[in-house]
Amino acid sequence: MSSKIQESSAELATKIEEWLQWDKNVVTHDEIQKLIDENQKEKLQEVLLHRLKFGTAGIRGAMAAGFNRMNDLVLIQTSQGLAKYLIATCPKVKNEGIVLGYDGRHNSYRFARLSAVAFLSCEIPTYLFSKMVPTPFIPFGVCHFKAACGVVVTASHNPKEDNGYKVYWSNGAQIIHPHDKGIQDSILRNLAPWPQSWDDGIVDRSPLCKDPLAEVMKHYYEIMANTMIDKECNNKCKTKFTYTPMHGVGNEYVKKAFEVCNFAPFIPVKEQMLADPEFPTVKFPNPEEGQSALDLAIKTADAANSTVVLANDPDADRLAIAEKQPGNQWKIYTGNEIGALLGWWLWFCWKQKNPLEDAGEVYMIASTVSSKILRAIAKVEGFNFIETLTGFKWMGNKGHELLGKGKTVLFAFEEAIGFMCGSNVLDKDGITAAMKIAEMTAHLEKQNLSLTQQLHKIYQRYGYHLCKNSYYLCCDPPTIAKMFYRLRNYNGTDTYPEECGPWIIENVRDLTTGYDSSQANKQATLPMCKSGQMITFTFANGCVATLRTSGTEPKVKYYTEFCAKPNQSDWSILEKELCEMVKGIIDEFMQPTQNKLVPRT
Repeated sequence: MSSKIQESSAELATKIEEWLQWDKNVVTHDEIQKLIDENQKEKLQEVLLHRLKFGTAGIRGAMAAGFNRMNDLVLIQTSQGLAKYLIATCPKVKNEGIVLGYDGRHNSYRFARLSAVAFLSCEIPTYLFSKMVPTPFIPFGVCHFKAACGVVVTASHNPKEDNGYKVYWSNGAQIIHPHDKGIQDSILRNLAPWPQSWDDGIVDRSPLCKDPLAEVMKHYYEIMANTMIDKECNNKCKTKFTYTPMHGVGNEYVKKAFEVCNFAPFIPVKEQMLADPEFPTVKFPNPEEGQSALDLAIKTADAANSTVVLANDPDADRLAIAEKQPGNQWKIYTGNEIGALLGWWLWFCWKQKNPLEDAGEVYMIASTVSSKILRAIAKVEGFNFIETLTGFKWMGNKGHELLGKGKTVLFAFEEAIGFMCGSNVLDKDGITAAMKIAEMTAHLEKQNLSLTQQLHKIYQRYGYHLCKNSYYLCCDPPTIAKMFYRLRNYNGTDTYPEECGPWIIENVRDLTTGYDSSQANKQATLPMCKSGQMITFTFANGCVATLRTSGTEPKVKYYTEFCAKPNQSDWSILEKELCEMVKGIIDEFMQPTQNKLVPRT
């Protein structure tokens, strides 16, 4: 070790020694050694003096050497901590076991096997999928096998350099507090690799390790097929669907879904059908990015005379859709628009199957930054709508709570193209959502209606809900803190804006502090979220705007929605006013020029 490094920081010297002693991966071991040889103290401090912190979404980060990166050693430490936490909190874990899966990213297969070693070393039965699978298979598997826990190695739609480790609890939903803190503490108590930790051959030798793939697929697709309301209609559907898995895992699983739901095969985007961790044809493997991510799919659809595009993200838990419009233009639907269509469709299907049943026990859920369209539909149709904090960890756990009370959970969604259709998977599921869109398309085709036409029918009945959402990049946390501090002390200490230009603000809800001006006691009814920034402004004209930070990316996001009443039917006037308001909110509240924010490209 460099004497300069050793002399300047005893803590850094200790962490270097730990890394070199514990890491048995030649590549990452040598990566740290090279930094030592080159005396790169600042880089060593960055990657070794901080750890990836285990939160409610598990851990996620760039793959490289160091405790602050995703690598073999960090995955071993994380799994050891989780295994010990399960033994301490779930007495039956050695009978119930865990479900473990992985996606097609670099190192996912190896990370999953090394993770399995930790559980098997603790005599915890491990259902390890034998090949890459969609993320929804893990929460489904947890519930099917009544397992104590589920883990999936994936970074979803993040850049190719990243990987992650997401954990589900025994209810099939993503973990929430206090499990996140409990697991983090347990990881810190179990950092030294155990004697067998690097021997992934244990996975092949242990009788406690079983492959759940065949059983999960059998039951997952049986349930999916049984939810179709008219498979004969599906079979007669003339609409050609184009599908892309975005270089991810979805191809064979969506192909199977089309088969069991009685649809003709889809048109494949050939360049993107095989799992490829390099994601060579897209700048970002995220269908939420819109046109840039769907260019190849639209080109393929045009060549095949296909009018509907379905796109999953690389781990197949999200769904994007596009539809060809008159004049050969394409409409790429926002997550909120897809949420409106799926919400209407799942309600329609429930009514078809339960024509005489009261809707008082039926629920739909959306995150607080998503469209309020489900609230508007619920108000007219009589079912219940619940709003949660952002993220499926909250919606999945709320769904489980409602199911435990004997309620029916039809649908949950978030604007970031995440959809939970039914309650067989208590998380977003891009495969089931794709089949619900296909089923809806077949039904609408019989009435000579497109998805776009049906969306406008929904808005005409329940009120137009126009949304404009985007984000700015900011890699300087103090700048973000200053921006939100200003909004909380706008006209003096502890005061919020009362207007934005000519638009009057009626209510302010700040979930970072727990403040809500609409409540008599000024306390928000939703839980506080101190780990990030989130302020919502409700305007007198019906517009709702939320500013929040991202939990996984250096972004400041804004979400705006004009919630019109059914009799407000002039769409163009509403859209013009919303555009003007968004500009005012950005200029006055976010101040991108002063704060040097980088706009979304």
